[in-house]
Amino acid sequence: MPWSAWPPPFYPLSSSYQVIARKWRPQTFDDVVGQDHVVTTLKNAIARNRIAHAYLFVGPRGTGKTSTARIFAKALNCTDGPKVDFSLTDPAVQSIAEGTHLDVIEIDGASNNGVDQVRDLRDTARYSPAQGKFKIYIIDEVHMLSTAAFNALLKTLEEPPPHVKFVFATTEVQKVLPTILSRCQRFDLKPIPANLIVERLAKIAKAEKIKISDQALASIARMADGGMRDAQSIFDQMISFCGNEISEPDVLDVYGLVSGEKVAELAAAVAKGDDKRIISLVDECDAAGRDLVRLLTDLQALVRTALLDAIAQNGRSSLLGAPLATEQLTRLLDVLREGESSVKLGLAERINFEVTLLKAVEASRSRAIDTLIKELAALTQEVNESGTDSAGAQKKKT
Repeated sequence: MPWSAWPPPFYPLSSSYQVIARKWRPQTFDDVVGQDHVVTTLKNAIARNRIAHAYLFVGPRGTGKTSTARIFAKALNCTDGPKVDFSLTDPAVQSIAEGTHLDVIEIDGASNNGVDQVRDLRDTARYSPAQGKFKIYIIDEVHMLSTAAFNALLKTLEEPPPHVKFVFATTEVQKVLPTILSRCQRFDLKPIPANLIVERLAKIAKAEKIKISDQALASIARMADGGMRDAQSIFDQMISFCGNEISEPDVLDVYGLVSGEKVAELAAAVAKGDDKRIISLVDECDAAGRDLVRLLTDLQALVRTALLDAIAQNGRSSLLGAPLATEQLTRLLDVLREGESSVKLGLAERINFEVTLLKAVEASRSRAIDTLIKELAALTQEVNESGTDSAGAQKKKT
């Protein structure tokens, strides 16, 4: 740029854009996907005026813990509340959604984990609410609090003022002190099923005027591992990459995924013990830059489905393309699981992956000693019984 053109023109960035995960964040109980057991319980508690003083939301990332906590706060502090069917146009509800409500305090447990911060919280909790009916403290990642901070919170948590409600959220409940757990109503949020993620993303795509194939949606849901926020973030990135039309190959290329058909083909080769085909398929995936760790995870999920089918079908399944007994599928899945660490952390990812698959084939062909003993015992019993019957028949003839 010539000096005569200096300084360069200033182009202000637009501040109106919101990522999909924020724009489509649940705002009411009806917007929460895949957590019906939690939503129903909270609705009934509000309707019957049985609102506890402390709640703990537990679950994997992106399943709706903080969103549910905010919706619960809206229901408690809305105008003329508590009520389940609050209006999104209510000024109190809008201020909670914007994070400006004086009586709904969100605290990050990771950065406010000291005893001094908890003592400040304990002191301010005694004052009456300024706007709403309750003073609500939402503490995210509560497991990050120190032991001293937990202990400073105990007395207030056990006997809080009547206007104070605590809502905790955590992904690692095992790190929360038992004395805290015993003072809370616990809700376990589960990973969201893939079909519900696909359904939600399809609605978002329709509203955003994005054309996306069903196969691409299924790939995104598979990549998200039960997290709605992860799925929405992946979808947002795909829009940036592809524009208004997204296909399955686009998703596979960006994230290094293997198509469902290719995973099924590899599973069939393992089930049939076709070593040459296994090596050929791994070569194809590696040459295309696919994520072998993710492929191993998808393969395990497929084998698990076949195992459950074998259990339901009295001990045998053909879902993988070849009939396998429950014992064979169990051994196969066990070897795939044991090979995870070597594929993830080993220096030669491809070699470790191939070795894991070949070991899985050998394991599925082998038979347990106790099973062989049972089969031999049953066979011996049949021979003895048939011999006794034939001897008795011969005696009658004579």
